[in-house]
Amino acid sequence: MTLNVALVGLGYWGPNLARNLAIVDGATLHTLCDARPERLERLQRQYPGTRTTTDFESVLVDDAVQAVVLATPVASHYELAKRALSAGKHVLVEKPLARTTAECRDLVEHAARDRLTLMVGHVFLFNSAVRRMKEYIDSGELGDVRYIYSQRLNLGQVRTDVNALWNFAPHDLSILMYWLDTVPERVIARGYSYVQPEIEDVVFMTLDFPNRVGANVHISWLDPLKIRRMTVVGSEKMIVYDDVSADARITIYDKGVARARRSDAQISLGSYETFAEFQLLLRAGDVLIPKVEFAEPLLLECQHFVDCILSGERPLTDGESGLRVVQVLEAAQASMVAGGAAQGLDPR
Repeated sequence: MTLNVALVGLGYWGPNLARNLAIVDGATLHTLCDARPERLERLQRQYPGTRTTTDFESVLVDDAVQAVVLATPVASHYELAKRALSAGKHVLVEKPLARTTAECRDLVEHAARDRLTLMVGHVFLFNSAVRRMKEYIDSGELGDVRYIYSQRLNLGQVRTDVNALWNFAPHDLSILMYWLDTVPERVIARGYSYVQPEIEDVVFMTLDFPNRVGANVHISWLDPLKIRRMTVVGSEKMIVYDDVSADARITIYDKGVARARRSDAQISLGSYETFAEFQLLLRAGDVLIPKVEFAEPLLLECQHFVDCILSGERPLTDGESGLRVVQVLEAAQASMVAGGAAQGLDPR
């Protein structure tokens, strides 16, 4: 069976999706949909066999279309995704899944009820380096994860419909929860608006995960450097994932602080099980840059969407994944509104 896929939204990210949907196995880029005819004309020259339309309703009533990919503004995600699900279409929605937790839950329940595939575009979970990082964490090579900090900075792509938190943080949050296999218990966030009133350009977010694992996320579209870096500090080793680096996507540092028990000769007042009996030793070993075979994450994401529809498998980035990310985004937004007051998260 070959799936016919419709792509809705040909703005900033849409052409990248079109390029990959046109070459995935098991699917055909059947329809391109956008409200602006000039965008359709431009892409139709690249994909001459593809149907084009400015009418989303015509996509929904077309029985030849089995799946819909949405790359539209965030405010439209919920409405368009729900209409597509109601029309019996499988749906891939660009991040974030929706604007609220309630909207996400509704989409998840709708897809489950009608046995349709619902997937969200957390594209970094299909990144080879991100997956390798999870292998290192899960293997225990780093020891106990102590904290993680992330920097996602750039100058440009200033949005008017969402702030930097909702634009960039879904990437970092999806990666953090993927690596740690859990959701944060509490979030604190501070945001600052400089370019546009009430649209935060810069956000500092701190997350408390179970087992005393801390995480800090710095997001900005108002920074002189393009940085996409995440550092995981473990009790045994430390590891850096740098998505911008051409030849060192992952760097492992055999560094740490060890507690060594002092010898009896060093203990002047006898043998006591107290902190004073131990000394802290800095340990610095080798630095390793492993080779990572890289494939385009967006192509892997699109292929995964098609494969899950055909096999009935649950997507890695399913609706529940999108829901969890939006829960944290909502809490972080509430914290910013409250001047940085901590917000607990409902684990349900």
